[in-house]
Amino acid sequence: MNARSALVYTVLRLLAFFVPFGVLMLFPVFQDLPWLAALFAALIGLSLSLLFLRRPLDQVTSGIAERRSRAHRPNAADDALAEDAAADTAASSRDTDR
Repeated sequence: MNARSALVYTVLRLLAFFVPFGVLMLFPVFQDLPWLAALFAALIGLSLSLLFLRRPLDQVTSGIAERRSRAHRPNAADDALAEDAAADTAASSRDTDR
């Protein structure tokens, strides 16, 4: 995963929340009810991120998927050793059968 793309996505998501929250807190009704401003800012931030942050999200998730596939994929050297061991076992069993 590219750390830069994860950082960019995180910063943009935080901005998508804090900018609307700051604007909403300028209204007098939200100064008395800051939890309501936070709720509306979260909904606005979610909407903005769904509309405009698709590409950074795709970059982050593809990086995570690539890292997970590399971690679960067996190593080529391990495969070669396993094939050699299987071939040796098969050859030795054929030799003992004769």
